[in-house]
Amino acid sequence: MKRDAITYTDIQPMADEVSGLIKARFGGARRGEQPPLAVMLRRRGGALPRKLRNAAARLAEAERLSAQPKVARQLRLDGLDRAHTELVAYLRPLGEISRWRGRAVSFAASVCFGLLVLGAVIVWIMVQRGHI
Repeated sequence: MKRDAITYTDIQPMADEVSGLIKARFGGARRGEQPPLAVMLRRRGGALPRKLRNAAARLAEAERLSAQPKVARQLRLDGLDRAHTELVAYLRPLGEISRWRGRAVSFAASVCFGLLVLGAVIVWIMVQRGHI
């Protein structure tokens, strides 16, 4: 979905959307917290490819400047819509259900591995004591 940044008021929702997608895909925020894009880039920006990290930095800078209306009217908005489109296209392919399923499988694998190690320790202790 391509969003055209027509005015400086469109920058904030675009940055919030990218920040939410980074939070959903890479984590880095507490439950219920919606940090600005600059904070999410500082926390989890290293997980993005360099080209997208630069695009996200441009969008975060525009978000910071758009808070001041006089300065925001002077912003060049031509590349921000493309940066937003690239970031959303990269961050959105894995749906929320797929991420939850991946986390559940990872958790189940951890539990199974722990039970396997525990069983091996119990068998080893029983062999050492002569029960088996």
